[in-house]
Amino acid sequence: MHMELSDARVLITGGAGLVGSHLAAELVEDAELVRVADDLSKGDRERVPDGAEFVEADMTDGADVADAVTGDLDVVFHFAAYTDTNYDDDRELFEENTEMTYNVLERMDEVGVDNLAFTSSSTVYGEAPRPTPEDYAPLEPISIYGSSKLADEALLSTYAHSYDFTVWCFRFANIVGPHQRGNVVPDFIEKLVDDPATLTILGDGRQEKSYMHVTDCVDAIRHVVEHADADMNTYNLGTRTTTSVTAIADIVSDELGLDPEYEYTGGDRGWTGDVPKMRLSIEKLSALGWEPSHSSHEAVERATRQLIAEIAPEYAD
Repeated sequence: MHMELSDARVLITGGAGLVGSHLAAELVEDAELVRVADDLSKGDRERVPDGAEFVEADMTDGADVADAVTGDLDVVFHFAAYTDTNYDDDRELFEENTEMTYNVLERMDEVGVDNLAFTSSSTVYGEAPRPTPEDYAPLEPISIYGSSKLADEALLSTYAHSYDFTVWCFRFANIVGPHQRGNVVPDFIEKLVDDPATLTILGDGRQEKSYMHVTDCVDAIRHVVEHADADMNTYNLGTRTTTSVTAIADIVSDELGLDPEYEYTGGDRGWTGDVPKMRLSIEKLSALGWEPSHSSHEAVERATRQLIAEIAPEYAD
């Protein structure tokens, strides 16, 4: 069944991160309870909005999960995860991501909470034809992160079909916005502040992907949860357009008022497991009545201005 989030009692794991903190800020306006659980290994306590309850919790720890997931909740937004851009140990990334998801599902089943929204990733598709629809198969991820997200989706499907859960699974494009670190946009800003004359770009700069602003992402998540009512609801979240890495470098340079020389490391991808071309089909999302308000370029431009104000305010207008 779909649900109404107004007056709901909500838990957001990983709620001090980029998407989680923005969702918490959105829901705290009209939900009865917004509880944020985060171990702060990647998130920032200051991002948690006033009015939200905060629990410092590691979702790989059973006792912490029990403290966070209580029987009075209406829905859990499970966003806690390690990504391949902030973790060095592939095996640990895979095992801990799937452990977190299994722990949350088991605890929810134990206390009788059966609504779960989950942040998956476009990386589950691997190198797929574009635009990639949700029913594309076979799913063949090429990164450990993508593999962990696909394993999580398998667990979610099992709980949806065999344990009477309602699941909303979101396959993200590249999400950008304020407070973000470890992504191409803040990385370019930091590099250019350090050396305004030269910018090193991983790969050949032709990698081209869909970028979505975090405010659109959060709005889409809420829309889907409130309108999609199957047992297992899988939706791509993205834009209809794409932006190349070199175009992002141009946007960041222009916003900083700089004209650096670009130096490319070479090859068609930035790192092992990088999918060089990605654009998701959002026809299913559109049929549910939602469209993004920003194109991929507009999302990058907006995020760049916001991140410059945070990282390099001396360059801000």
